[in-house]
Amino acid sequence: MSYENKIMQLKKMLGKKKEQHSEQPSYQKPEKPAYISNWEKAGLSIVENDFGVVFHRQVRYPFTYQHGWYQLQQFFQAVEKWEQTNFHHPYAISSEETVLFFDTETTGLKGVGTQIFLIGLLGIDEEEFVLNQYVLADPANEAALLFESKLWQWGNTIVSYNGKSFDWPQLEMRWTFHKNFLPKLQTPRQIDLLHSSKRIWKNHLEKVKLTKVEEEKLGFKREHDIPGFLAPIIYADAVKSGNAIELMKVLQHNEWDILSLLTLYIHSTNLLLDHALQDDAVTYINIGKWYDDLKERQQSEKVLLSVTNQFDVKESGLAYFYLAFQQKRNKQFLESIESFQKAIHIIDERKKLKAFEQLAMLYEHQMKDYSKALQYTIKGIDLLQQATFFNENQKKKQLETWDKRLQRIKKKNGKLFHTFE
Repeated sequence: MSYENKIMQLKKMLGKKKEQHSEQPSYQKPEKPAYISNWEKAGLSIVENDFGVVFHRQVRYPFTYQHGWYQLQQFFQAVEKWEQTNFHHPYAISSEETVLFFDTETTGLKGVGTQIFLIGLLGIDEEEFVLNQYVLADPANEAALLFESKLWQWGNTIVSYNGKSFDWPQLEMRWTFHKNFLPKLQTPRQIDLLHSSKRIWKNHLEKVKLTKVEEEKLGFKREHDIPGFLAPIIYADAVKSGNAIELMKVLQHNEWDILSLLTLYIHSTNLLLDHALQDDAVTYINIGKWYDDLKERQQSEKVLLSVTNQFDVKESGLAYFYLAFQQKRNKQFLESIESFQKAIHIIDERKKLKAFEQLAMLYEHQMKDYSKALQYTIKGIDLLQQATFFNENQKKKQLETWDKRLQRIKKKNGKLFHTFE
């Protein structure tokens, strides 16, 4: 065979290999587990799709269903409140959105070998709230579970508790193992109630674990609940033994989690939007600060003013501190000075230093009262020299800055006295 013919034959062989490689691999459906009838007797139904089998449980709730202090239908009132606002907030949901309250249970907390064995989704139809729970039949049927969740469909707004950091990334990781067969997983809009709970109840609730929030803020206390860390052990035992009786307790745990997501959304919306204060001063100070961080200054000022009007100075000292910055931006300089002065007796040392700095600046630049500016500058330097919240290098730089202010104000004060003479 000539050299040219050998080259042509080699090209044909490579071309065939490339064509074979580009073909979409076919999916081999796994066998059904032997314990299907036992799990059905426990209260689960079997669903079969192109990727295998998945167990399913559905619970329907009338709109008047009560979970803790709230009826589920109050969710619609919460959405209506958001639609009536004229400012932006990442928490807001509109009536145009398809909302799913979402929670998972997994075989572990991290690692490639960790699988999702339960996906819970609470949605809304025309007459009821509907909870669908999908249970992994066995590890071989994972693609069936993921597909049946329908989370690949476009247009959902996902509400979760730590879902942004854990549940959804975990789902994405498991999806990648089946990406050649499953529809592409969409990237939904997400509202994570753990993040908002941390903001709302910072320095108020020691822990923002969902069960703790339920008891203290939502009026719901679980009875005969399983500890969350037992869920993967119970699932593994159910697969091994074929008995799903204990597994149903995991589904009840997941159901409570999801119902509490709905009522937590209602409760948090009320805190953020209602004029009547329902919680303590710390909660509303946190909310005012949150609005400020979102650049919603007007809403922030409204909340902080409510705190100062309805709580005594001891409770609302931090509100005065944040409010003072708002007032300064609005050129309400006298009001800002008064707020900082009320705050300095209550706030911590780091914030007190900022308050002294702001008072020195206000008296120097806006009020032209250099004597008062000098007074607050000296107070700031005294506090800074004793401060333990800066390291030595930070303290040195801070003192240099404060000393420049001191020298400048002394000159201005001296000129003022010279003018009077």
